Amino acid sequence: MEIILKEDIKGLGYKNDIVAVKPGYGRNFLIPQGFAIIGSPSNKKMIAENVRQAAHKAEKIKQDAEELAKKIGDSAIEIKTKAGESGKIFGAVTALQISDALAVKGFEVDRKKIGFNTSIKNVGEYVVTLDLHKEVKHDVTVNVVAE
Repeated sequence: MEIILKEDIKGLGYKNDIVAVKPGYGRNFLIPQGFAIIGSPSNKKMIAENVRQAAHKAEKIKQDAEELAKKIGDSAIEIKTKAGESGKIFGAVTALQISDALAVKGFEVDRKKIGFNTSIKNVGEYVVTLDLHKEVKHDVTVNVVAE
């Protein structure tokens, strides 16, 4: 079943992408929740026209994402958390904590756009990926230290 996404869905695609999904997933979840519409020929033409008209705005959004990636650069984020003597932290470092740490430095990044390669459950240095735009990804170093 082909559908057209109305918003970015992690692991599936970005807004206005035409993706193939299983019929049950499309009919029972994506379409009723308003995340997608059926990929009929008329809907495809409508989306293509909307994309064409919004190309200038999309280019501006991409430039803003590239600017933010340049501003962040190679800066490292330090997150203080409670940890045991072995270096294992209580709980895990979440995307919300990383987003807040970036906000303190002056960078506004939505927590939903932060991706982890591995879960952060120990003291140490980790790399997380910021998905700023569908064509702009940026890696940030996160140092987790014990309080």
